[in-house]
Amino acid sequence: MNKTIKAVVSGKVQGVWFRASTKDTANKLKLSGYAKNLSDGNVEVMATGKQDNIKALIKYLSHGPELAVVKDLQWQWVDTQIFLNFETL
Repeated sequence: MNKTIKAVVSGKVQGVWFRASTKDTANKLKLSGYAKNLSDGNVEVMATGKQDNIKALIKYLSHGPELAVVKDLQWQWVDTQIFLNFETL
């Protein structure tokens, strides 16, 4: 059974390949959803897939790619959403 999370990552997370690397990680974990920049400098991530794979993505989001500096990660389980693939918006 698939689950969905909504996460907001804050810190130095724009302009450091955060969305692209999140997409790569999500694809490896067979997750669907999106990563998008928010106007406040944060990144929003929605992801759907197997619970263990979602937990692996959450672990990745807590640090992100090499150039990122994650100061905060807020996430929650939400109603299951259907996405065709994982994309950056």
